[in-house]
Amino acid sequence: MLNTNDILETIRMIADENLDVRTVTMGISLLDCADPDPKKACEKIYQKITTRAKDLVKTANEISDTYGMPIVNKRISVTPIAMLLASAPDADPVEYAKTLDAAAKAVGVDFLGGFSALVHKGFSAGDVRLIESIPRALAQTDVVCSSVNIGSTKSGINMDAVKMMGPVIRQAAELTSGNMCMGAAKLVVFCNAPEDNPFMAGAFHGVGEPDCVIHVGVSGPGAVRAALAKMPKDASLDEVAEMIKRTAFKITRMGQLVANLVSERLGVPAGIIDLSLAPTPAIGDSVANILEEIGLESCGGCGTTAALAMLNDAVKKGGVMASNHVGGLSGAFIPVSEDDGMIKAVERGSLSLEKLEAMTAVCSVGIDMVVVPGDTPAEVLSALIADEAAIGMVNSKTTAVRVIPAIGKKDGDVLDFGGLLGYAPIMKISRFAPDVFIHRGGRIPAPLQALKN
Repeated sequence: MLNTNDILETIRMIADENLDVRTVTMGISLLDCADPDPKKACEKIYQKITTRAKDLVKTANEISDTYGMPIVNKRISVTPIAMLLASAPDADPVEYAKTLDAAAKAVGVDFLGGFSALVHKGFSAGDVRLIESIPRALAQTDVVCSSVNIGSTKSGINMDAVKMMGPVIRQAAELTSGNMCMGAAKLVVFCNAPEDNPFMAGAFHGVGEPDCVIHVGVSGPGAVRAALAKMPKDASLDEVAEMIKRTAFKITRMGQLVANLVSERLGVPAGIIDLSLAPTPAIGDSVANILEEIGLESCGGCGTTAALAMLNDAVKKGGVMASNHVGGLSGAFIPVSEDDGMIKAVERGSLSLEKLEAMTAVCSVGIDMVVVPGDTPAEVLSALIADEAAIGMVNSKTTAVRVIPAIGKKDGDVLDFGGLLGYAPIMKISRFAPDVFIHRGGRIPAPLQALKN
């Protein structure tokens, strides 16, 4: 039976607390578009995406209007393009990226992910070509996003791939230096990348997924913060965790409804709900503010990692009961530029890159939308990726790095992306050289917990 108070509460969350469905993402398999002739392959890719996704944006907007639930982004994820390049040895990967960009624009989505390679155990045909083309591809497209999975708990860390990614990130930033180094903002390097993630820049359509599927990513840090703000300051942490669970349940229930409606209207199977608390630059819609509401003076101070661990756990426990299938990243995101509270914490000096790294051990994703000085050496960027990957590998969780070297800027300056990506103070990064370590190459072996069979 519907409870009137619950309905009114949800309306209030939407109206006053920035509650929204962050993304409806359609996953599309492109395996049947592979062709030795790159021109034919690109034609097939364009045809399949524009056919499958032609009604995605219209349907999402209709549901949003009918039910009054904001759906911020409509997105597409596709099969990692490196797999299609394997059958076309003479193809220029950038032409595939341009085709993806054109198809995404034709159907009106905000982003398309899947210009990706999975190299956690080594390189197969097409992988190296794709990775080397990423800077050019991201500079010559607008809505295409790229990801590379360089490690997993089962396989260890491919350090040859890690070594490659530092220069790739630098080059991606350099080629888009006139556009806020946006190339690097559309590139993420993963350990344990999930195949059903609806969030950018790391979304791709895994080979175990159906031909076409609908995934939904919810949001709602503002709603969690508002619920905690109403609690007395002497409430125990048990009560705080319980309140987060209840709020996460309500947020996720809305996402499940949207997934079912979109799936039904498009005749496409519903995939997963990603429970992640995805912040925005809007004031109050912040994961950092939740941690401060729990009782910290400022995010980044002592106690931050413990509070974040509790938040992440409570979000998962509340959300899992509200969803048919949970997947993706599912936890609290801590992107610096996209979170007003994180930005303020960096500005006041309480949040450092080292503390962010500690926080990534207990929450979703990793070093996300962090801007570093433009002259940061490529080896340092690679070493940062290796550190994050190690946390993911050992803890059997997804970690990632989306770091932007701000070309021509130094720490203390600001890089403003605008829109959903917000702005970020440039953070100080250790410059002690890891060159010998990075240039050794090879593979960091999988940890003992990989032996679970």
